[in-house]
Amino acid sequence: MTDFVYPVLLCGGSGTRLWPLSRKAFPKQFARLTGEESLFQGAARRLAGAGFAAPVVITGNDFRFIVVEQLAAIQTGPQAILIEPEGRNTAPAVLAVALHLQKHEPKALMLVAPSDHVVPDDAAFRAAVQAAVPTALSGALVTFGITPTRPETGYGYLELAGGADPRATTPQPLARFVEKPDADRAARMLAEGRYLWNAGIFLFTADTLIRAFETHAPDVLAPVRRAVEAATMDLSFTRLDASAWATVPDISIDYAIMEKASNLAVMPFTAGWSDLGGWDAVWQEAGPDDAGNVASAHATAIGCEGSLLRSESDRIELVGIGLTDIIAVATTDAVLVAHKSQSQRVKDAVSALKAQGRMQATAFPTDHRPWGMFESLVVGARFQVKRIVVNPGASLSLQSHHHRSEHWIVVQGTARVTVDKEVRLLTENQSVYIPLGAIHRMENPGKVPMILIEVQTGSYLGEDDIIRYEDVYARGQGAKG
Repeated sequence: MTDFVYPVLLCGGSGTRLWPLSRKAFPKQFARLTGEESLFQGAARRLAGAGFAAPVVITGNDFRFIVVEQLAAIQTGPQAILIEPEGRNTAPAVLAVALHLQKHEPKALMLVAPSDHVVPDDAAFRAAVQAAVPTALSGALVTFGITPTRPETGYGYLELAGGADPRATTPQPLARFVEKPDADRAARMLAEGRYLWNAGIFLFTADTLIRAFETHAPDVLAPVRRAVEAATMDLSFTRLDASAWATVPDISIDYAIMEKASNLAVMPFTAGWSDLGGWDAVWQEAGPDDAGNVASAHATAIGCEGSLLRSESDRIELVGIGLTDIIAVATTDAVLVAHKSQSQRVKDAVSALKAQGRMQATAFPTDHRPWGMFESLVVGARFQVKRIVVNPGASLSLQSHHHRSEHWIVVQGTARVTVDKEVRLLTENQSVYIPLGAIHRMENPGKVPMILIEVQTGSYLGEDDIIRYEDVYARGQGAKG
């Protein structure tokens, strides 16, 4: 395989279909849904090895440090991380990466893939990519089509041209893209045997894609080019220009390019794939037992059939008795119970919670930060108790608060604490009081994670009550910066 295959990982999303585990603040690509690694980490591993460059990731501002942390955990260094000022769908995102790569390598082959899919056979997928490289180098826009296993109504389809082989090991001519069908149409397409699922995975050179935008979507090309040309560096991140990006149309790459272009080919892939588009898909990919059940470490199924029981906390034991085709998912702050046939309606539940103003609709009980994480244990009218974990060598910003005071108790490791002019070390079972308005900072000078319990008291306990004076992560002001 050529050395010029650049994995491009699309890393946005709102995370509504796998609520409550996946939410806007922590979408599904970062969650461990089918193994010990997140879907994002699995995608990065899949698109690595001989013939692959380091990945380029395009993501949103709130996820930038999660991307870095999860890549570091699998010892993968990104070539670049591009930050979208706001989500504008896949066409602008992919084009921005192409323009970024064009500066250094116009002929670079881009392998564009969502970061929240499951491919059971990584080696087979890499072989399919290798087989598609010559076609992409010849100037084609190659899309990957998955051999359908059922009359699925949740996916778009790819119709092969006459005489094409749906199980070929080389790219085939593509007739057209087909919108998500109804159940009857999906059954007919499955029976006809010349349709593949549209996986949203593409292979093409940067200059081929840019020429396609020049021809079919110049209204997208112009503002994205301005956003890339005016991009700025922020630590190791490339921030696309916000004012230019605000004028970019919100459009998918299918609508902008693929449904209009004539230089298309499809690479059939027969070795299995799932976009994990609902809890029913998670149940299927997790490998049900002889009774059709999937139960997590803290879930027990008694007399159940065809059900998914999943607890995300070691403090919550989930027990199902006599259930059939039920999905039950428990986190520390929310519980979902649904019939498996209704799993696609989870997004309706999220909409209902948003309308009611429930924080569980979008916020996650565990908040990931560049220095570590925290979770709220107890929240009252004028107090909050948090568990805070600070990574070795990490440091919170030098900050103060207008509305709250804090009491820190170290329960693991060592903390270097700054309170106004005083700097001191705290070890396990030691504590310190942070008065309202005091300028303070917490650091972990040790080699192991430092854990402390924080008790906040005051009239307002929101995360946006932070004034930052110094921050090694350059987050600016606000809750996350």
